[in-house]
Amino acid sequence: MLELILLTVTGIATGFLNVMAGGGSMLSVPIMIFLGVPGTVANGTNRIAILPQNISAVWAFYRKGISNFKLSLSLGACTIPGTLIGASLASHVPSDQFNSLLAIIMVIVLIIMALPQPKAIEQNQPPSKNRLIAGHALMLLIGFWGGFIHIGVGFLLMPALNRVMQFDLITTNAHKVFIVMCYTVVALCVFASELELVWKYGIALGIGTWIGGWIAANVQVSSGIGPIKITLNVVIVLFIIKLLFF
Repeated sequence: MLELILLTVTGIATGFLNVMAGGGSMLSVPIMIFLGVPGTVANGTNRIAILPQNISAVWAFYRKGISNFKLSLSLGACTIPGTLIGASLASHVPSDQFNSLLAIIMVIVLIIMALPQPKAIEQNQPPSKNRLIAGHALMLLIGFWGGFIHIGVGFLLMPALNRVMQFDLITTNAHKVFIVMCYTVVALCVFASELELVWKYGIALGIGTWIGGWIAANVQVSSGIGPIKITLNVVIVLFIIKLLFF
């Protein structure tokens, strides 16, 4: 029972961070590993928690009139081949090797998070034919990464949608959550068929991510996301040390 409460609280933090700053899965996957879940299983179980958060976000954008399901579905469909390969590969990585790989990936994502972000495109531009082709092609790579580990996938999706396809940030996010929803369904099916997922952990996390995302979307944080990012970085560094050395 205490584990489920801990995971729900972690899910709240994960959902809150994903909406406010990003990087929430760098909390949810390690915490399951520390609770004794093998790394590969934790990676698969995390998809249970990711799915409700993105379904909720897709619905929220739709209610605000910010959606283009035809294009989102087209982009999402292009992630599927890569997702199938990535998720299948991740299902067969030995857990001890996965833990080391996870720590390395977390270090890389931390570095990327610390880099200055390029100026985003704020004015929506209808993508040209070449940009549409390039964006759809990039989804193959993004699908592989999303299927394999998911952590840091936003750092691939955001540039592909905002810089390559020239969508503004709001439209970018609307497409992003739909794309993640698409490949998460496929990845979850692969992991569920290959591994024995810990569904009660995933559901507890999923309840938390839904709550955390709702709080972040509805509560004004007067101090901004700076302190949140600092806290996230400190926690992640501790996770990395644990994964590599203990």
